[in-house]
Amino acid sequence: MSLIIHTEIPTSKRATMHLRGRLDAATFGAFDEAAQALLQDLADGGTLVLDLASLEYISSAGLRSFAKARKGMRERNGHTLVLNPQPQVRKVFDIVKAVPVKEVFASVGELDAYLDVIQRQLTQATEE
Repeated sequence: MSLIIHTEIPTSKRATMHLRGRLDAATFGAFDEAAQALLQDLADGGTLVLDLASLEYISSAGLRSFAKARKGMRERNGHTLVLNPQPQVRKVFDIVKAVPVKEVFASVGELDAYLDVIQRQLTQATEE
């Protein structure tokens, strides 16, 4: 199976990549290209959300691609968050500690609640 990537950019500060299929040695190049193009469209300090609800498999090549995207976001003072990983993909993350647990969310609601807390903290800090 191949990799299908669908991208949403609701604001210049947040973008979501929906991944479907397999992220492996045969498909990581397509992900890298799409991620690089997307990072250029995101403002500094933005958030990249990787929605993995339909990602069935990830290999070490896919993990390297995620690390590369995360590094690119960090260099721009941004964040990369993982949403809806399938159990088998989450298990890979757990085994290799590829993604910090605080950056993995089981649902859009959980992600939105996290983002709400972060934004409230920043707003309160600037008001003080």
